Amino acid sequence: MDAVLRQSKSMCPFLMKTSPATLRSLSTTTATRHASPGGGSMSNLQTIARRCPIMGQALAVQTAKSGKVGVGLGGVAALGAMRAFTGKASTGKARLHTSRSEKARAIEDTLFGREHGQHVPYPQHVKPVRQPTQQTTHHHKNAVKFDYEGFYNAELDKKHKDKSYRYFNNINRLAKEFPKAHMSNKNERVTVWCSNDYLGMGRNPQVLKTMHETLEEYGAGAGGTRNISGHNQHAVSLEATIAKLHAKDAALVFTSCYVANDATLATLGSKLPDCVILSDSLNHASMIQGIRHSGAKKIVFKHNDLADLEAKLASLPPDVPKIIAFESVYSMCGSIGPIEGICDLAEKYGALTFLDEVHAVGMYGPHGAGVAEHLDYEAHVNGKPHGTIMDRVDIITGTLGKAYGCVGGYIAGSHKMVDTIRSLAPGFIFTTSLPPATMAGAKTAIDYQMEYQGDRRLQQLHTRAVKDSLSARDIPVIPNPSHIIPVLVGNAELAKKASDMLLDTHDIYVQSINYPTVPVGQERLRITPTPGHTREFREHLVSALDSVWNELGIKRTSEWAKEGGFIGVGEPDVKEPEPLWTDAQLGVDQVVKEMKATGPLGVMEALLEREREEMARAVSATA
Repeated sequence: MDAVLRQSKSMCPFLMKTSPATLRSLSTTTATRHASPGGGSMSNLQTIARRCPIMGQALAVQTAKSGKVGVGLGGVAALGAMRAFTGKASTGKARLHTSRSEKARAIEDTLFGREHGQHVPYPQHVKPVRQPTQQTTHHHKNAVKFDYEGFYNAELDKKHKDKSYRYFNNINRLAKEFPKAHMSNKNERVTVWCSNDYLGMGRNPQVLKTMHETLEEYGAGAGGTRNISGHNQHAVSLEATIAKLHAKDAALVFTSCYVANDATLATLGSKLPDCVILSDSLNHASMIQGIRHSGAKKIVFKHNDLADLEAKLASLPPDVPKIIAFESVYSMCGSIGPIEGICDLAEKYGALTFLDEVHAVGMYGPHGAGVAEHLDYEAHVNGKPHGTIMDRVDIITGTLGKAYGCVGGYIAGSHKMVDTIRSLAPGFIFTTSLPPATMAGAKTAIDYQMEYQGDRRLQQLHTRAVKDSLSARDIPVIPNPSHIIPVLVGNAELAKKASDMLLDTHDIYVQSINYPTVPVGQERLRITPTPGHTREFREHLVSALDSVWNELGIKRTSEWAKEGGFIGVGEPDVKEPEPLWTDAQLGVDQVVKEMKATGPLGVMEALLEREREEMARAVSATA
């Protein structure tokens, strides 16, 4: 028996840490709170043993086997006792576990059943680990094992066969030659037409100067998570600037807006009791993933369809927590979310609003806060954000990696909401902080765009010019009121060929967009003009696209129209929506009047040149 005890002590976490005196005391004192299934009393040691997921089951089986508990009601009582001591029913979601299950199992094998030739079943969550024998070793040598490489090949073959496999081009953007880049060979120059650095802030002299100075003083990295050593003056200052931008109480910075969306929705959805999240059908993958991680019930409503959203809100009990998750600018089609209407419904049905402004921050509004700010343009120009649409939105998320030219993401909202995410979200707690230079550069970019509108005005004018030029060549652009120019191809293989031909033949980089980013059959090229895409670049792009469309036989707008139209292209009842930026906001209303009276020739070019010169002066002044 001593040998058994020594073996048990070496394998059981409890026995290893308990002295012999304590064990003797526990084995001789009687538990007063629990009766044994057989009607007698149990020692305190037995009571503790029954709480063990291994010993508890073994004791229950041994008790039934020895006749103290009979079949029928007695057996049920034994099972009930075992459940009571382990604290969980066998059918519940949560189960006790131990990291030393294989050691505890040796006691079970030695003391309860194996020496009597009886089999003691293992709990379902514990896999038995058997000592290898000659027979089992021979079996494993000849057994067919899972083919991991075969699995990878099969999955990749699917991507190749449906033409959705993604190829990455070696594109190295040149700060001093924006919007130019070089390929793997530094002498191979291409013009980038699909960057999300919408305003060219990635090369802004003021941003670069700030980042250089911060890098020299504080080094390359943050040194850890915010909790350990990554919290610093740069994080505090950046978050204060973001909160000011969106006129919110507080903000919290993440490593990307994908992480911000995922972490925030996952945390709120899992913590709010019985939460339901209503998601626009075209929401970004980061929000979809966050909802999935939350475990909350998800209801998808039709894209930008307020009637469908209201019908689904009305079907839910008033007291159930609800979150409406949507975007301001949908990046692959360029549509704009009905923010005011969604706020109205949220207030009517008691829901939180979660607005992703990723593709809008820096681009819209007098201070660059996004579409929610832009919708009350005059109020925000006059510094009166209270009661505006942006003020009514509960949670705003954005990025530092697109119009601000850096990297990172954030949320903004009430103090308590932000503190809740800061305190509970694993995606924030366990992630290394952004480097000080990155945060300092991002703050500088936001400050710059809060004071200067010239970049986004010029970007909007270039967008109008490109859309007009493509329309004149019968090249199909999916209509929208934003700065996104989605050129419809409608076939994954053709979209890839068009992208390759633009790059190889015309030195133009425009990445093809296919499934799962867009639905099958809606493949496209996504063009994003910047303030640096002047007339010569635009004419080159339009001419190249016209040539590629001819060579590959891609459908023109008129051909889509003959088939009844598709997703806004060539549809008879679809009118080109008015741009979100009005002529008056862009300061071109007088120019537009002249264009309508005398024709556009020369007037738009003169306007673009005027804006370009003004932007150059602004950049020089801050360098």
